[in-house]
Amino acid sequence: MSAILIKNGKLVNEGKIQEQDILIVNDKIEKIGVNLSHESAEVIDAKGNYVFPGAIDDQVHFREPGLTHKANLFTESRAAVAGGITSFMEMPNTVPNTLTQELLEDKYQIAAKSSLANYSFFMGASNDNIEEVLKTNPKTVCGVKVFMGSSTGNMLVDNETTLTNIFSQCKMLIATHCEDEATVRKNLAEYKEKYGDDIPMEFHPIIRSEEACYLSSSMAVELAKKYNTRLHILHISTAKELSLFRNDIPLKDKRITAEACIHHLWFEESDYKTKGARIKWNPAVKKASDRDAILEALNNNTIDVLATDHAPHTIEEKDGVYTKAASGGPLVQHAMNALFEMNKQGKIELIHIAQKFSHDVATLFQIEKRGYLREGYYADLFIADLNKKYTVTKDNLLYKCGWSPFEGQEFNSQIETTIVSGNVVWNNGKVIEGTNGQRLSFER
Repeated sequence: MSAILIKNGKLVNEGKIQEQDILIVNDKIEKIGVNLSHESAEVIDAKGNYVFPGAIDDQVHFREPGLTHKANLFTESRAAVAGGITSFMEMPNTVPNTLTQELLEDKYQIAAKSSLANYSFFMGASNDNIEEVLKTNPKTVCGVKVFMGSSTGNMLVDNETTLTNIFSQCKMLIATHCEDEATVRKNLAEYKEKYGDDIPMEFHPIIRSEEACYLSSSMAVELAKKYNTRLHILHISTAKELSLFRNDIPLKDKRITAEACIHHLWFEESDYKTKGARIKWNPAVKKASDRDAILEALNNNTIDVLATDHAPHTIEEKDGVYTKAASGGPLVQHAMNALFEMNKQGKIELIHIAQKFSHDVATLFQIEKRGYLREGYYADLFIADLNKKYTVTKDNLLYKCGWSPFEGQEFNSQIETTIVSGNVVWNNGKVIEGTNGQRLSFER
């Protein structure tokens, strides 16, 4: 038996901040209360610091198998736990694409041996693998991913007949990337005619436009309503799309939900002048008014969860002219610091950060016994000092790609300790290896 006793921390949990102790025995929380003791527990004094349920990131790209020159499950899970993210759900656009049950299980086997964080993997949908999609076990797999834009080859699913088959037959949660590919291609052709390949980066949100996002998102919502599909739309980037979602019913009763990502809450179009391709994502970072509307929607529960869309590329892949510069960037190590900075600016409450990055992700995906600080639940949590300055530099990055869009940013917070399934995996600026995370299970 192993035991950890966290003393004197301010627990941010289920809408309250209270000073309480937490006793962890093996992989679960055994007791939450005041003045707890245990004869053999390792004691962590969290006096003055905040204790949060571990963040659950429902959208990451950890690049394994096939793209491990950019990242892998070991390196990126280390960065995740350093940032307070204790569980992740990873996307199927690896190489080969995760389009069969056998390839899906291969990823679980890799994670079991190498991931410091808890894990789940999306099954990928293509134009011709509906039989494989329908074999997916809803109790052991987080969902099915459909790229309705911004993918290549067979993983780009924008044929209406194929989409109808998937939305009408799949009973699992379907997560979608929504950008209308025809609109994006038309816009790109126009700007290539003007500029060639060296299109100024500030035109990225015009090429991958509000119209492209709304056309695709509204189509997905229409299909979901028609077939009563459980739809989750990823990385909302425009104010216009917010009209597609509701905040007048409890999350557990919603059939259509939405996600906001850290980069769409932090950056806006004027940042292209200084950041260039470092903030080139799909969907694009857009106007400050879009950023502000997304934050408001997150705060009023129109948008249901937070995520990172962590998608590392090498510096070489990010550099170069517009048409060659890859879209995506690494975020798991600093997402929580960015949110705490937004809290300091009065933009989001601490209890709402816990709700949107932990509680509501667990509710939305029906994750078994995670996402809350509760007795009997798995011990996934982190301790944060919200008054300790921290500057992001190349030297303190844990990403395999070796860069961050936050380089040079000074934050006023640090993640002191992270515990995954009862094991301390990050403490005092160091990764503690030797234990692995667990496979997420779902109460469906």
